[in-house]
Amino acid sequence: MTPVDLSAWPTTEEAALAEQQRLRPLVEPSGPAPAAGALIAGVDVAYDDERDVVAAAAVLLDLDTLSVVEESTAVGRVPFPYIPGLLAFREIPAVVDALSRLTRRPSLVVCDGYGLAHPRRLGLASHLGVLTGLPTIGVAKTPFTFSATPPAAERGASSPLTDPATSEEVGRALRTRTGVKPVFVSVGHRIGLPEAVNTVLALTPKYRLPETTRLADSLCRRALGAV
Repeated sequence: MTPVDLSAWPTTEEAALAEQQRLRPLVEPSGPAPAAGALIAGVDVAYDDERDVVAAAAVLLDLDTLSVVEESTAVGRVPFPYIPGLLAFREIPAVVDALSRLTRRPSLVVCDGYGLAHPRRLGLASHLGVLTGLPTIGVAKTPFTFSATPPAAERGASSPLTDPATSEEVGRALRTRTGVKPVFVSVGHRIGLPEAVNTVLALTPKYRLPETTRLADSLCRRALGAV
């Protein structure tokens, strides 16, 4: 991935908002789905607020078999305060560190969070994609500030996730398990929305959440517990 210089990482709300505005035009909201046999990374973070510590994990899977090819972790200080809409500034430094420790380049990174489904259209997945140059998608458990009509009950059904202020479609509510509540898929960078949805379905053969997210969540929690 493209080397990422985090030496001037924003530490104030004003600076973070300015950085989002700078990066937003650089998002590429289209691109192909990963090919058969591609390596797909999942990333996630866990916090210990009492110790001001964040742990990030990157898990690399074979898209065809969903078997683990490689995994890595990184632990550091939380670099930014909790402010809704600016969570990427708390998470990206550790996530970039974990990704940089992988020896193979992923074809796509799946983030536990949002991409274009963000008030300023630069959630974690989009921000990470622009910084690293990697294709990224966001898969979230909740719709954040957006709205969607519940999709049909069967696996694979979806409905638009829209910004109520503009009626813009910012993602899809996707049913990954029949009769189970949907996840919320949004483009991060260098992939289209239909391609992102199809990739998430390929990553969810058994459970509601993608295997990338489930495994990265478990790994980062273990890494935090070992600190």
